[in-house]
Amino acid sequence: MCPVIKQQRKLHKCKVKPFTRDFINISQSFLSLNSIDEMPHMQMKDLKENYVVSREPLKGSMNHKKSPQMIIKSGERFEDGKKSSGRRNGRRRGRGYKVDRLQDGKLEPSTGSTPCKSLIFHKRPGFGQLGTKCIVKANHFLAEIPGSDLSHYRVEINPEVASRKLDKAIMTELVKLYRNSDLGMKLPVYDGRKNLYTAGSLPFTSKVFTVILTEEDEETDNVRKREFKVTIKFVAIASMAQLRNLLSGKQVDTPQGALNIIDTVLRELPAQRYLSVGRFLYSPNIKKPQALSGGVESWRGFYQSIRPTQMGLSLNIDMSTIAFIEPLPVIDFVAQILGKDVYSMPMSDADRVKVKKALRGVKVEVTHRGNVRRKYRVSGLTTQPTRELIFPLDEHMNMKSVVEYFQEMYGYTIRYAHLPCLQVGNEKKVNYLPMEACKIVEGQRYTKGLNEKQITSLLKVSCQRPHEQELDILQAIQQNDYDHDPYAKEFGINISSKLASIEARVLPAPWLKYSDTGKEKEYLPQVGQWNMMNKKLINGSTVRYWACINFSRSVQESTAHGFCQELVQMCQISGMEFDRDPVIPIYSARPDQVKKALKYVYHAAANKLEGKELELLIAILPDNNGSLYGDLKRICETDLGLISQCCLTKHVFKISRQYLANLSLKINVKMGGRNTVLLDALSWRIPLVSDIPTIIFGADVTHPESGEDCSPSIAAVVASQDWPEVTKYAGLVCAQPHRQELIQDLFKTWQDPQRGPVAGGMIRELLLAFKKATGQKPLRIIFYRDGVSEGQFYQILLYELDAIRKACASLEPSYQPPVTFIVVQKRHHTRLFANNHNDRSSTDKSGNILPGTVVDSKICHPTEFDFYLCSHAGIQGTSRPAHYHVLWDENNFTADEIQSLTNNLCYTYARCTRSVSVVPPAYYAHLAAYRARFYIEPEASENGKARCTCTTNGSSIRPLPALKEKVKNVMFYC
Repeated sequence: MCPVIKQQRKLHKCKVKPFTRDFINISQSFLSLNSIDEMPHMQMKDLKENYVVSREPLKGSMNHKKSPQMIIKSGERFEDGKKSSGRRNGRRRGRGYKVDRLQDGKLEPSTGSTPCKSLIFHKRPGFGQLGTKCIVKANHFLAEIPGSDLSHYRVEINPEVASRKLDKAIMTELVKLYRNSDLGMKLPVYDGRKNLYTAGSLPFTSKVFTVILTEEDEETDNVRKREFKVTIKFVAIASMAQLRNLLSGKQVDTPQGALNIIDTVLRELPAQRYLSVGRFLYSPNIKKPQALSGGVESWRGFYQSIRPTQMGLSLNIDMSTIAFIEPLPVIDFVAQILGKDVYSMPMSDADRVKVKKALRGVKVEVTHRGNVRRKYRVSGLTTQPTRELIFPLDEHMNMKSVVEYFQEMYGYTIRYAHLPCLQVGNEKKVNYLPMEACKIVEGQRYTKGLNEKQITSLLKVSCQRPHEQELDILQAIQQNDYDHDPYAKEFGINISSKLASIEARVLPAPWLKYSDTGKEKEYLPQVGQWNMMNKKLINGSTVRYWACINFSRSVQESTAHGFCQELVQMCQISGMEFDRDPVIPIYSARPDQVKKALKYVYHAAANKLEGKELELLIAILPDNNGSLYGDLKRICETDLGLISQCCLTKHVFKISRQYLANLSLKINVKMGGRNTVLLDALSWRIPLVSDIPTIIFGADVTHPESGEDCSPSIAAVVASQDWPEVTKYAGLVCAQPHRQELIQDLFKTWQDPQRGPVAGGMIRELLLAFKKATGQKPLRIIFYRDGVSEGQFYQILLYELDAIRKACASLEPSYQPPVTFIVVQKRHHTRLFANNHNDRSSTDKSGNILPGTVVDSKICHPTEFDFYLCSHAGIQGTSRPAHYHVLWDENNFTADEIQSLTNNLCYTYARCTRSVSVVPPAYYAHLAAYRARFYIEPEASENGKARCTCTTNGSSIRPLPALKEKVKNVMFYC
């Protein structure tokens, strides 16, 4: 029997709106975990019960009462009545929170501007002290906010316009006309939608204004005037009090409305100077555009966002580079697209299709009319060359050729009449424009996919050393000149021109344990990297039965055999037991026969082995292999249950010992071995991991590329399967609705006709796998969740923590291990720089801050538990630290404990001998999700195109083929 966890209740009133169709309702199992009622998926609107959340540290043990009742799946359950044999170090038995159900229904009033949530993000427990202290700079600039409140007005424009650009033009004209009169000298800011903000009040509560805009009609040469009626109506006073409370360290909800106003004010002037793309602003004047080939060039720009931090309100500025269409004469653009001479040679049908695809939707301006530079949007390309084109001149169908018309009307002689014309305008009135008489309008973002050459060029242009990046950020601040920004002045906002200076700490690297059979049994990495010289894998796997299949025409059998022998030798040197000869001779096959070839090799090996199974397949692929890699992985992992290792032709010809060593690391973990282990793990010294059986999860969701409107999103969850080592991670994947971020299959129940209610899901399956692998059930859960934006924190935590609770309760009703839920973010814009770039002792070889640098003050959240950790050594460019946000912590980690654990885990990544930038479980989940995208087989429709795998509302998702048992319990995704 286990002591009952003590608690102190803190009451909250909860009124939550639905945010997903299939939200699993907070149920009794989540909150008291004392029943095994069926837990169906329910909508949030059905939530009618009130709960309390205890936030006091627990003083009792982590163990819980056990009950024989459970929901079962295929007879799987946690054993009852056996005490865990997990070793405890005596330091402490456990700490945490308990979530209980409110019995009396009484609620305390909540604080903040929004109804209280049933979960409150974990408060910072203090600041870290571990490590060597140092000073770093961050791309955050202190912002002083107005002392007085601001006014919020609603804007209605009639007739309504669909263009945000036109909305802005109307309001700009209104301010120009009425500022000195009806607006009472106020300079308002407008967000381009429905909201207008002013410093102080306007001299009216509601007023209608008339605005006349002059614009040129693209269909005719006429200039027309349009009249708009604009109603400005007072909505509310926008109070700055809650924002000031947050910045002073009081635990209140983040006042997003106030932050949005300040963000709008600071974007107003830059948005007039630069081209806005989301939160980014670009201009060809920031830095000279660089050609990327194929009619595409790079534009430099910057990201700008206001953030609440411990030092006050902070303006985060970061540099960015993206692709724009080069403003070339259209004929030159076409020559670049096709990569050949178009000035004298006619276009083929294939060329015409390619050019039409590249130009459709692009804006061009005419160049044959002197100063008249009318603009058009390209809708297509003519099938005939210009010299053959004729069109009706009038209603009487008098025909004239395009060549004659341009000569007679404009005195323009068409030189390249062998080329097709651009079609511009709408379907009712199609206009023909010769390519040579048009130029691409500047400032159009390139939204199509870049090819490899363009990607390489863009990376080369955008990759900057830290001191260069820092100088560019400071230059952006100077160019924006916030001191003389009339809008910032109007609203009383001041922006510092200096980078934030922060006290950071460099955490020590962990000692790594290798096999006792090697010369170096233990090793302390230096500056985030090391190698396998004089070391052997701590747990080398055994490969007795393997085969090789060669899909590359350029690789002869003797070359393939020599490569395989070198690889086998490297695996043996690394500490693996690896049979020298393959089961069958190396088999050569065509890439388009992948399924047939794989099945042949698999069955030929099985026949030779007489009942034993092939363990590993080495596959040699062409360097450009199209869908071959994905097809091979799908067939091996979901059909044959076969572990595979792919090698590109270029590596087979140029055998590098470093490459072979990296392959041996990957093969070892795929075959169930371990490469290295934290020495502290083996000596039971990792706080809140070594004391009781602990499972570490990683989870991520990858979404389809833009343009894929109905492909499913892929969710992946991995979990450690060894304790106390926490190095091996089994993984599971599932498909879910398009762009759905909540992981749907963490826990699920269904009604079985024979067995009744049955529970399943990824969390439950991985908990059972941990029990099977270690002989113990996890008594602590640490959950690293990747890929979540700040706006999704609450939804993700509420939904996924609930799923974790339900999965645990389904195994044993009183089973409630404490959970720590941490969001990992890499797609943020905070950069950390060395205080002195010339001090080589404070930087790595690339000029970046040292691996292990952690920041949890000044630029971090005023009250919540977050930190920035740069756990890796830079290679090129400016390193991006990972941002960790501890949303929920029932284990009561101190800052030092969670920061040190996270940093140390980064040294256990299986695929290389470097510390990595993101904690490995999150990294592995990302790899698994990316791998699973290859498992989607698009269904062919009648016209031969891929058919969507979901319905229009995303409700019907074709499940991924199941991973074979032999695959899912090892690190197949590495």
